Amino acid sequence: MAQLSTHADGLVLTIEQAAERAAERVAAVAGIETVALAAADGRVLAQDVVAPLDLPPFANSAVDGYAVRFADLAASGETRLPVSGRVPAGTDAAGVTTAGMAVRVFTGAPMPPDADTVFMQEDVKLEAGTVRLPAGLKRGANARAAGEDLPRGQTALAAGRCLRPQDLALLAALGVTEVAVRRRVRVAIFSTGDELSEPGVSLSPAGIYDANRSLLRALVVRAGAEIVDLGILRDEPESLAERLREAAADCDLILTSGGVSAGEEDHVKAAVERAGELAFWRVAIKPGRPVAMGLVAGTPFIGLPGNPVAVFVTFAFLARTVIALLAGTKPAPLLGLPVRLGFPYSKKVGRREYVRVSLVPGPDGVAVARKHPRDGAGALISLTESDGLVELADELTVVAEGTIAPFLAYEMLTG
Repeated sequence: MAQLSTHADGLVLTIEQAAERAAERVAAVAGIETVALAAADGRVLAQDVVAPLDLPPFANSAVDGYAVRFADLAASGETRLPVSGRVPAGTDAAGVTTAGMAVRVFTGAPMPPDADTVFMQEDVKLEAGTVRLPAGLKRGANARAAGEDLPRGQTALAAGRCLRPQDLALLAALGVTEVAVRRRVRVAIFSTGDELSEPGVSLSPAGIYDANRSLLRALVVRAGAEIVDLGILRDEPESLAERLREAAADCDLILTSGGVSAGEEDHVKAAVERAGELAFWRVAIKPGRPVAMGLVAGTPFIGLPGNPVAVFVTFAFLARTVIALLAGTKPAPLLGLPVRLGFPYSKKVGRREYVRVSLVPGPDGVAVARKHPRDGAGALISLTESDGLVELADELTVVAEGTIAPFLAYEMLTG
């Protein structure tokens, strides 16, 4: 792991160090509730789910075809067997025998008790009540044993799993109708700054509309949490700490944007120190260096930068992780897709940089990343007109055009 870099005005952490320090101060919410399976997508399992039955619950055919006993097949060459019986899906096969004969079966149909192998219908030939079976099929082919996917009594899904559509399908296949999940994390959202106005009202000559809360509301919901929107915090040092304490009393996480840098009008950092403790306030990342994490009256606090692109990036790499930990899970690793850079780039050593790019097909099948022409941290258009972020490692300084680098699609960062 990279070492902390010490500056006269504080410590600058790597992204990994910041995430570790945050994790040390976060514990999963305690509340548990039971929800119907239909409402469980995106929720975090609070208890293991143990399979109440075998999956599949009975031996069945994987194809439409003919079930036989492998012992009835010729040692070499073709086998001809009379066809006796027919077992569609949903029909009980008890009492049906394949001794010396073949039985017509369909996908999902129970296997006759003494059958162990199924020939696909397209591989056989029917002739006057008999079926000609080709040589070479292995014992057990196209037959699914009871419990081969999941035996009864085995853990199907472990506590801490964030449920996905395929998980719900597995639970439904097991006959589960409801699950115990962690309650949703409650996230208080503030924007800070005297220059901000709500969309829809008249702007002052030096005012701008608050875009960050709209961005954060959507990101928090996509992270599976509930929003407590507390509006805009003005640059009033005396009231900031009290507003943060009030939010801490009712929420699991406080999320702000703006006011955590070192400027004379950046008051949030000081307010957090008055109301609690600050774990860090600088991370070696661009965009997004001024990002803070701490505790306010025991409740985790994250102060994101004021520029919206920096808000997006720091949420993806820090706040999203903290919300997952509070929910009792952890986000999936961000594994970048290798792409070829269609631009040269220079950066400072010791800083992770994320460049907004769009992808175009490359002549050799490797996607080429084209850098957006607007790279300022306040350029929202650069997010809407690009596909994702290219990650440039801390130790790099000069990056040549054609270099292979990891690409992180926005869908991966907001899912």
